[in-house]
Amino acid sequence: MVDASTIGMTFEPTRACVEPGRLRFFLDTIGETNPIYRDAVAAKAAGFAARPIPPTYLFCLEMIDNDGRFAILEALNIDIARILHGEQTFIYRAPAYVGDELTFHSSVTDVRQKKGGALTLVDVATHVTNQRGEPVADCVRVVVVRNQGGLS
Repeated sequence: MVDASTIGMTFEPTRACVEPGRLRFFLDTIGETNPIYRDAVAAKAAGFAARPIPPTYLFCLEMIDNDGRFAILEALNIDIARILHGEQTFIYRAPAYVGDELTFHSSVTDVRQKKGGALTLVDVATHVTNQRGEPVADCVRVVVVRNQGGLS
């Protein structure tokens, strides 16, 4: 079980390149049709330097590191089969574009037990920067862990 001793734990930064193919798959999956995400001309006409990524795509890029692992879950010894996505917040600082290399700096900011210990809520805060070191976003996600002997 994750406990309060993990508050303040930081993780190795992870990096993700905003690749057009993976982005297209994401856009198709969520049914996003806004041309600014698919067409460079439309993006520039809307005032963007290049094709931006949609707001929630940062969550996808953050979750899986370059080795395809869920590094934060592994570091906290959390079984992926026992988690739920509790909530997600984003504070955007600048757009991220196709071709950017983003770096995710994450840490545990809170751990709470709920339902008599059946659930553990873990807050993970992430600061995202681009390849120039410029802030892109600050994100917080709540990972809900269903503990052994708790809810199934």
